[in-house]
Amino acid sequence: MTMPRFKVRYSYLPQQFGQTDDLWEQLKKFVPSGDFTLGEPLAKFEGRFAELIGAKHAIGVGSGTDALKLGLKAVGVGHGDEVITAANTFIATVGAINELGATPVFVDVNDTFCMDVSKVEAAITKRTKAIMPVQLTGEITDMAALMKLADGYKLPVIEDACQGILAAGPGPDGRLKNGGTWGVAGGFSLHPLKNLNVWGDGGVVVTSDDQVAKTLRLLRNHGMRNRDEIEILGFNSRLDTLQAVVGNWLIGTTHDITAKRIANGAYYDAAFSQMPGIRVPARRSNVRRVFHLYMVFADDRDGLFQHCLDNGIEAKIHYPIPLYLQDALKHLRHKEGDFPVTDRHAKSILSFPCDQHLTRAEQDLVIDTVGSFYAKKR
Repeated sequence: MTMPRFKVRYSYLPQQFGQTDDLWEQLKKFVPSGDFTLGEPLAKFEGRFAELIGAKHAIGVGSGTDALKLGLKAVGVGHGDEVITAANTFIATVGAINELGATPVFVDVNDTFCMDVSKVEAAITKRTKAIMPVQLTGEITDMAALMKLADGYKLPVIEDACQGILAAGPGPDGRLKNGGTWGVAGGFSLHPLKNLNVWGDGGVVVTSDDQVAKTLRLLRNHGMRNRDEIEILGFNSRLDTLQAVVGNWLIGTTHDITAKRIANGAYYDAAFSQMPGIRVPARRSNVRRVFHLYMVFADDRDGLFQHCLDNGIEAKIHYPIPLYLQDALKHLRHKEGDFPVTDRHAKSILSFPCDQHLTRAEQDLVIDTVGSFYAKKR
């Protein structure tokens, strides 16, 4: 019998979908219906997702990338435009901008891993068509400050909330306001490794603007008003109804998933904040971070990373090469040092498993393994 490589694994999918007898029964009932495209389970999921996030409309699409792309397209972003976004993000953010023929304009991040809003105004030009903050790791950008700036310049905000389901910051009334609901629209991912996931690629774009919602529904389905009439030129980007069945099976547990991840993050924070060699990011007290990723800053990060792998801890680096220095973006003519905080993060951040299925014993093993690395160095 082959022993598992990792004592603490990163992917929790075998556990999340390990007991699915009731889901299989639902799928068996669904398949004979033949309702595979824009079907009733999708409409139900969209309603539940909109309620979960706190938006008027939710539109299921083919991926989180498509959710961002369609959100940008709905506000008129196209060839030759510029979209301001964070220098430290996953490639999908830039991919969505690029697919529309627009150019990403980066601003550096701060130690929340999100866009440094104080740097946004300097990046605005006559070609700026939209701003796309990224709720990276399940943190949230200083959206109140960003919206004030964007409103002053009359620029639409399309949020990349793909990693931020239920991440929230203080709204105008002081109560928490969910990521994805601040701007004109917000895009979410249902990729298997997200906090709320399905059995493949999938995404949702939310908005509380009726006209934008109408446009988004047209855009995801070829621009078709009905079977015979094409109102605008659109895309083929529908969330499969079968995936919506999976989403409906899981969505009721999203608040529980979020609470467990937050508790796991707090447990790590308490231990790592006392550990030489590790720096826990500053935790703003007035936000809800949902720990899609749990990341810390580590001295001798690469050495610690290898030590974890060698001792059965499946750690990750998100991301070791700054996005703006990737070969695919050479045409933007950036050079190392253009975004120093992003550079520092790329050299020092390390991610540990933090999912809802993680046990305290597994977390203790992660903590002890990290502690043993720095104990050897003293």
